[in-house]
Amino acid sequence: MRILVYGAGVLGSYLAHVLVRGGNHVTVLARGQRFHELQNDGNVIRHYLQLRTTVDKVHVIGELQPEDVYDLIFVVMKYPDFQAVLPALAANHSKHVIIVGNNASPHEMREYLLAESPVKKQIAFAFQVSAGWRETGRMICVRGPKGQMAIGGLGEDLSWRSVIDQAFSNTSYKLTYIKDMYEWLISHIVMILPLNSIASSYHGDLLQAAGDKKLLHHVIDAVDEGHQVLEKLGYTVTPASQKQFARKNRKMFYLGLRILLATPVGRILLSEKAVSANEMFALNQAFHHLKQSANIPTPNWDILENYSLTSE
Repeated sequence: MRILVYGAGVLGSYLAHVLVRGGNHVTVLARGQRFHELQNDGNVIRHYLQLRTTVDKVHVIGELQPEDVYDLIFVVMKYPDFQAVLPALAANHSKHVIIVGNNASPHEMREYLLAESPVKKQIAFAFQVSAGWRETGRMICVRGPKGQMAIGGLGEDLSWRSVIDQAFSNTSYKLTYIKDMYEWLISHIVMILPLNSIASSYHGDLLQAAGDKKLLHHVIDAVDEGHQVLEKLGYTVTPASQKQFARKNRKMFYLGLRILLATPVGRILLSEKAVSANEMFALNQAFHHLKQSANIPTPNWDILENYSLTSE
């Protein structure tokens, strides 16, 4: 298949690697130094847990033209950056678009693309389960044994699911289809905002934070408060196990946090680099609007905001 990965950061680079190894013709849209790295040296990824490095040749472009038609376009970037690329996506004549990453406004994005595109587009939203960081000339990718992605529409089944399945048919990558990705995405935001406040509360010193029992219990309580906000607004926490973990398995949640904060991989996943400051700010703003609409007390969420403020 002819596939474009729009965005060449850590997540987009790993997705491009998977799709290339699956036998697809993959183009990556990149800019600046990353454009030249991909063009000159290929897509170099150090797979952190697998202790190996891969190099894949990919076609690289710096701009998406309306007439550049792909079977699939994956847009992989930070939430605050999506808005800037929507006009180019709308103008492009490709019909299948998947927007990958943290996202608090998928409905608005879909409405814009459908209204502004000269062709009828089919749009899905997704989240890839991986992390990492960038080094000169390569990406460091932290992931499980197999890549995986939660993907779906906004309350409807994807009639074009076979197109997506075909792209990954020759890979070990796992796709989990979700009927309402908005509920999945806002449930994920409820989890990551409190968890990522841990690093900012201790200037990035997660080992020290691991010893702050009060902070970790505030985090667990804030996650539960976030779930209550969603429930008050009529949303279903997705996956359901996430709600039960914070509400009924507090001891396990607490021990899991202590272990994560004490291990190298956990410190990567919960570091200040895991979610950038501007993305945290944008996601916080979006969830603040949900809290206002729910109009219920969230004392632990408020305490965590003060923890973060006092650490700056």
